[in-house]
Amino acid sequence: MKDNLQKFMFEHAGVRGELVELSETWQEILSHQNYPQPVKVILGELLAAASLLSANLKFNGTMVMQIHGDGPIKLLVVECDSAQRLRATAKLAADAVIADNATLAELVHSHGQGRFVITLDPNDKLPGQQAYQGIVPLDGDSVATIIENYMMRSEQLDTKLWLAADAQVARGLLLQKLPKIGGTESSVEDETEAWNRAVILGSTLKQEELLSTDVNTLMTRLFWEETIRVFDPVHPQFHCNCTREKVGDMLKMLGEEEVNSAIAELNQLDINCDFCGKHYSFDQVDCAQLFTTNTLVDGVVAPNAIKH
Repeated sequence: MKDNLQKFMFEHAGVRGELVELSETWQEILSHQNYPQPVKVILGELLAAASLLSANLKFNGTMVMQIHGDGPIKLLVVECDSAQRLRATAKLAADAVIADNATLAELVHSHGQGRFVITLDPNDKLPGQQAYQGIVPLDGDSVATIIENYMMRSEQLDTKLWLAADAQVARGLLLQKLPKIGGTESSVEDETEAWNRAVILGSTLKQEELLSTDVNTLMTRLFWEETIRVFDPVHPQFHCNCTREKVGDMLKMLGEEEVNSAIAELNQLDINCDFCGKHYSFDQVDCAQLFTTNTLVDGVVAPNAIKH
């Protein structure tokens, strides 16, 4: 079964919803890193949230969601483009000790310095155009609450999320109250009542149920009394857009002096992509070319071809 994102809308009410199920994509991401279970849960929930939010964006580009932590987890990154292609990674502190029952606050906000960042990076930028970025403190004790608070403050959109992840699957439900359009027959009271009813129905969903039930069954179980319009499903998938050129650009950002110092000490720079595990090697000639030409010789090795 392909991964599945199902969009739907309540008829005669300004409420839209989405359900997402990520198993193949999630398993591919986990195959490149060995994370402790609490990290898997948080990263999987962020992955499901990114898929849900990105599906509502009407632009050609990539949404990047990041949690910058001040505890055992230093960074969580999820990217989702307009074609629902996803990748994700986590960076842990070198001395990280993570208990099985560690909370989100303990992992990323233990000193009150954690931050949540959303970046919208369009593919077709106009000259001089920069990516949009919103940065806020971590406000909430779960990934869902943090994003709900962000959406209310930054986008003024009532949003409710239910997220769950384990080592096998990441799933999520999103409900969003649509802005009232002038000239519609429904009153503000009717719209509010419809929104409250949708949230009450969503709130009956338990985490165990979300983890164990496919999205089509969940939709029927939650909203069987409602009249909803269901759209064609979308199938998210894993995709990493790393290239040798991009790794070279990263090395250029370090500066010629630092790169030359590293190559003099190590004789060769070996870099693995944090998202897909692909291996890139740069020797002295490659590093010299970085600062003299835009052409790089091939030196990429697939993860399963690396010899130790």
